[in-house]
Order: sequence, then C-alpha cells, then structure tokens
Amino acid sequence: MEKANVCENKTFKDDPVNKVTHIKTDSLTQDTYYFNAGQVLAYHRHPGGDQIFFVHEGEGTYYLDGGTEESTELKPGVTVLAPKGVWHKIVASTELVVSQATVQPAGLEQRA
Repeated sequence: MEKANVCENKTFKDDPVNKVTHIKTDSLTQDTYYFNAGQVLAYHRHPGGDQIFFVHEGEGTYYLDGGTEESTELKPGVTVLAPKGVWHKIVASTELVVSQATVQPAGLEQRA
C-alpha cells in the first residue's frame, strides 16, 4: 500500500515553490506544493488531463482562466478543479500546503 502524510516534514523553499511527489503511477500522480506567503504557482495548463487541488493548511487564492478569469479563496478543506486544457494558478497569502491529483500523462504548458 502506498500512502503519504503530506503535513509531516513540510519543506518550504524560497524559490520556486517546493513541489514534492508523494505517490506516482503510470496513470495518476499526487504531488504537494509547500508555498511560502507571497509565492505564486504561475498560470499553466494540462492539455492531457484534469487536475484536482486539495488545501490542507494556510490561505491563498486560486485562479482559473478559460476565457474569463475567475477566482476563489483557498483555505483548509477547500477542493478545486483545474479542467483539462484550462489555465490556472495559485497565489499564497500565508504559508500554504496544497496537494494535487493529476491524470497522467497530463502534459504541461506555461503561459507566456
């Protein structure tokens, strides 16, 4: 059985946001981002699959841009969807711990 406690041994870095892969299979990946206050996971999208974010600790804002930018507050217990091919980003207001589950292969495109 594979398992991870993403809130133990938290590691924050100054730049870039620290991303730790805890569980990975051929079809699914679970990563956790450890944000310092003010850090940003810049706009990007995944042309090959959906992604779901789960907030464990801290606060921030999640942005989704499928032609019109929308945002929602992030706090513990919030879950948000990044649909396949839609631009999304996260801005941390405080230290923030966010996990993601991503279909593989999702691909990655950064917004210019």
